[in-house]
Amino acid sequence: MSALRKKFGSDYQVVTTTSSSHQKDKRRKRQRFVDKNGRCNVQHGNLGGETSRYLSDLFTTLVDLKWRWNLFIFILTYTVAWLFMASMWWVIAYIRGDLYRTHDEKYTPCVANVYNFPSAFLFFIETEATIGYGHRYITDKCPEGIILFLFQSILGSIVDAFLIGCMFIKMSQPKKRAETLMFSENAAISMRDGKLTLMFRVGNLRNSHMVSAQIRCKLLKSRQTPEGEFLPLDQLELDVGFSTGADQLFLVSPLTICHVIDTKSPFYELSQRSMQTEQFEIVVILEGIVETTGMTCQARTSYTEDEVLWGHRFYPVISLEEGFFKVDYSQFHATFEVPTPPYSVKEQDEALLMSSPLMAPSLCNSGEKNSSLDCLELLEDQESTTKLPTKVQKMTGRDGLPRKLLRMSSTTSEMTYSFGELPMKLQRISSVPGVSEEKQITKTTMIATESISKSVADLPPKLQRLAGGGGRMDGHLPPKLRKMNSDRFT
Repeated sequence: MSALRKKFGSDYQVVTTTSSSHQKDKRRKRQRFVDKNGRCNVQHGNLGGETSRYLSDLFTTLVDLKWRWNLFIFILTYTVAWLFMASMWWVIAYIRGDLYRTHDEKYTPCVANVYNFPSAFLFFIETEATIGYGHRYITDKCPEGIILFLFQSILGSIVDAFLIGCMFIKMSQPKKRAETLMFSENAAISMRDGKLTLMFRVGNLRNSHMVSAQIRCKLLKSRQTPEGEFLPLDQLELDVGFSTGADQLFLVSPLTICHVIDTKSPFYELSQRSMQTEQFEIVVILEGIVETTGMTCQARTSYTEDEVLWGHRFYPVISLEEGFFKVDYSQFHATFEVPTPPYSVKEQDEALLMSSPLMAPSLCNSGEKNSSLDCLELLEDQESTTKLPTKVQKMTGRDGLPRKLLRMSSTTSEMTYSFGELPMKLQRISSVPGVSEEKQITKTTMIATESISKSVADLPPKLQRLAGGGGRMDGHLPPKLRKMNSDRFT
């Protein structure tokens, strides 16, 4: 954190003192893509000839209509069907002349006691509803009436199945189950487990569980591609635990959903200051199976940039009582401020990289004109200065003794690396300040001699005698082989 303060100066104190309520007043209200209740603010226009597609799926079209239109279509369909069938029975009675011979006891009509349109309508209702008062009935002297009766039964069954089924599906839709699924009014960004995290809260008000509950998050943000194409409301995925299985919820009590802001997150460059100018919307989708009905339920909500609180955390809502856990929903939406750095994760990573001593290898590899000796000098200077006290570091400096020792050690690097522990000793010797180059060369020669003598002492006596003459065994070879060796080495 000190490195961040050094890099960004006094901005830390200025940004943290800004209240979230003051930021909300400054932000401009804009149109949401998804309302807080989950309704999508999208209207389809200029469909042209595509409206016929709605009639091809008439049942789904009726279910998707609003309740007032459903009731209107329900009443209108039954009224038209009843009037049409009553008219058919009246036409049969009119054609046969039953309307004019109602008081003739010797005459057998098609339908008894049907002498006008209201009596024909009552006969149809009694037949359709299977009431059967017994006053009006079909006789066997009317075959056309029997055929119409069969048609009426089939048509009535189809109309009942269609309309009653439509109303039942609409009443049993799991949308109302989503009313008992709660989302927090605001989202929060703060530190959790040492990482900057975006958090929001979900809860279930019913005792019945949501089976196989799963949550997903989408980031809606307009952007422009490098080719110049403008993408309005581009959808990006926010990882809320898909790789670890944390997106599968056991939604018995309120849960806090977390999105870790890292290099793969779309919020990698988001800071408290940039939130004042950013425009985005986080859409949250919660899906699950209703335990009582077995139907899939989906609940949605969204958070705009002015509903994301930087440096806040949710209040705990679960407490342990005698024999059970109690959930206090009065604190479901409540948050409190916590110390949170106002910088983005990208800025924090860059600040840590600048202050880290492990940055030197990348600097050495990035430069084209840097030689291997310069890289060794840079590494050795960092190691030596970090290990020494502050006063000694000031005395040595960057252009002091360690650089000279590195030049000396680089000239004999091939020789020193041929011995087992010799490089570590040379590093210790080279890191000691105040030693001249002549003494370094003398100590290097002494250490090399000691290592050679130790390695020779470990050999058998016969090999020790062979190795005594300068480390080569050429003295005991024939003259011809010695000549060949001398030609090969020269």
